[in-house]
Amino acid sequence: MRTRLVAGSVVLALLLAFGAGLYAGVSERLQSNVFAAQSDAQPQDLDFSKFWQAWGLLDQNFVETHASTTIPTYQERVYGAIAGLTDSYGDPYTVFFPPADAKQFNEDIAGAFGGVGMELGSRNGSLTVVAPLKGTPAEAAGVRSGDVVAGVDGKATEKMPVEQAVKLIRGEVGTTVTLTLRRAGEQNPITVKIVRQTIQVPVINSYARGDGIFVIELYSFSENSADLFRSALRHYFESGNTKLILDLRGNPGGYLDAAVQMASFFLPVGDVIVSEDFGGKQQNSYHRSLGYNVFANKKLSMAVLVDQGSASAAEILAGALSQHGVAKLVGTRTFGKGSVQQLMELGGGAELKVTVAKWLTPDGTSISDGGLLPDIKADRTADDVAAGKDPQKEAATVWLATQ
Repeated sequence: MRTRLVAGSVVLALLLAFGAGLYAGVSERLQSNVFAAQSDAQPQDLDFSKFWQAWGLLDQNFVETHASTTIPTYQERVYGAIAGLTDSYGDPYTVFFPPADAKQFNEDIAGAFGGVGMELGSRNGSLTVVAPLKGTPAEAAGVRSGDVVAGVDGKATEKMPVEQAVKLIRGEVGTTVTLTLRRAGEQNPITVKIVRQTIQVPVINSYARGDGIFVIELYSFSENSADLFRSALRHYFESGNTKLILDLRGNPGGYLDAAVQMASFFLPVGDVIVSEDFGGKQQNSYHRSLGYNVFANKKLSMAVLVDQGSASAAEILAGALSQHGVAKLVGTRTFGKGSVQQLMELGGGAELKVTVAKWLTPDGTSISDGGLLPDIKADRTADDVAAGKDPQKEAATVWLATQ
């Protein structure tokens, strides 16, 4: 059985995926595992007779009506049973893909398609917007981080798996999808209509403010974002500034390797950036700085802007920089998406995506347990955005002025 590890994925196939990696997961790494013998995986004291009893009763008694679909084949029934078993774990990121769905999933993580440009996750059992991507239809329509997607084209999403919502929202370029949103502070649901487009996700923007502060805005952790980040740091050095703002707000993540590369620009070799906790089922795995540490002999004062749209790889980078004393976190609590998924082939084209670990910051904090708290709390309201104000960046500027 071939497996593929998808780390920290906030699964949403609504935008361009990066190469072979799952966008807004925290990475995809190819890994070969030895599959345990089937006899080892079968509990010896399990009474499976009820399953076969139900199978027989359905097979012998079910009559197709206008309200039902066609009678499933034997293989489709097996897939239905596996799906039910998977659902019983109650984890929104552990999902069974029958062959057709697995094919669609792999196509989604490999290329561009029509979507709205936002990232979905599950929070307290509700489909929640992690972040709308910069310059996308979702952002233009006013979708915000933290919005709960209560309906898609009139269909309620209560208890709906993330992947199922994805299939409803994505679609042909030029067509319209209607989302019903619940938003904190709003009494009534909000309805937005969004025209699907082929989403091109921006990666980075950098500039010198003219007041001694250089700003790097990082929108995603793509396959080439580490190289673009290196180029932005070069511009920072050339600008003569000694103060840096790294803006990770609304960044839902991407490749783990990109986060490790970026953290390595600030940390000495061997420093822990993030670890994977496998719950005692195998030894923890540690991802350490490659030791570029380009600021070792240079003066640097750094603030990292975060909000509830900062997730997964963004939380990994922010946590490493903060907990190693390189930067102060400014803003609001991050999203809190820090679990690791592994894609496992079952044969015949079917796949399981299973949560196998959780991400821990250098001090051992689980990112999944409520995200990261800022060192300096600063809010930015919708009215601030509409007025062109940015209290979070201002708070970072005030702190940097004291350094």
